[in-house]
Amino acid sequence: MVAGRVHSRLGRVHHSYSAGMNDLDSAPTPPTSEPEGPRHIRVADGLAGQRLDVGLARALDVSRAEARRLLSSGAVRTRERPEDDERIASLSEKGRLLADFEVITVGDFVPPEDRRVAPEPGLALRVLDRGPGWLAVDKPAGMPVHPLQVGESGSALAFVASLHPEVHGVGEGSLRSGVVHRLDVDTSGALLFATEAKTWRRLRDAFAEHRVAKTYRAVVAGELRHAMTQQLGLYVARHRPAFVRVAEAGQTDGVRIAEQRVEPIEALRGATLVEVRPVTGFLHQIRATLAHIGHPVLGDETYAPADVASQASRQLLHAARVGFEEIEAHAPDPADFSNVVDRLRE
Repeated sequence: MVAGRVHSRLGRVHHSYSAGMNDLDSAPTPPTSEPEGPRHIRVADGLAGQRLDVGLARALDVSRAEARRLLSSGAVRTRERPEDDERIASLSEKGRLLADFEVITVGDFVPPEDRRVAPEPGLALRVLDRGPGWLAVDKPAGMPVHPLQVGESGSALAFVASLHPEVHGVGEGSLRSGVVHRLDVDTSGALLFATEAKTWRRLRDAFAEHRVAKTYRAVVAGELRHAMTQQLGLYVARHRPAFVRVAEAGQTDGVRIAEQRVEPIEALRGATLVEVRPVTGFLHQIRATLAHIGHPVLGDETYAPADVASQASRQLLHAARVGFEEIEAHAPDPADFSNVVDRLRE
């Protein structure tokens, strides 16, 4: 293994919060993430010969994607031999093999278990529904579900943390505390969070077992005349930025079957307002499958041709409803969505 942490975490104060605290005036503000100083890693037998990004992920107990983000940010410095000067390691070196006794320094590192989202009560989100251990909010387009790095602001989780400080540490914890499912940044609508561990596990299991009812509304190019049930194999063809394709016949590697029901609601000028009820929840499932059948979502710069993508300022996909047992959250069409529909009616 690697000789790990030079800076001790003894003496760090951990605050606790009583569950169910909803009053903004009385709720204590949780501490934000504080860097514990540079982390020094000395490469020993366990890491020598590993790729830089893999070794970094193992030593810091983070994902490989996060290790690459650290490399991209310039936070990682290396010294391959004692006589060498320390230098910044770039992302292009991610595949370089680590040398015996190499020293890696990561500046101002915050361990994942100590990362917190700073609460932002001023964000413009509406609570759609709530109950013991959960709440549903209406996420606007352009807002991420949760931050990717410490210090990022403007996420839906930051708003939830302002209402429920006890969300910190729930579920995956860290910067994904309480996140039950996700919406694309430019997709608006109903978004669920869990504020206690038992409820998070119940909801996650329900999503995994396809027991959550979801309805999306979308404006798609062309005239879609008939309702259809789609069952298509999807795979991630590219990760950064993400791009999903429909699998060819016989293709199995990395392929998952996506299922959904698509129903036309209203014929518009050169477009159709549809409702989509997905059974599964694969990445970009609705956008990729609708584009595959020749009806891409208006405003979708990833899957639609330029003339379709230019018809709206963002992808016109909206999570209108999410329901499971006692949960029933409905999000009305946002103004930008309704404005395009009205324009195409004229």
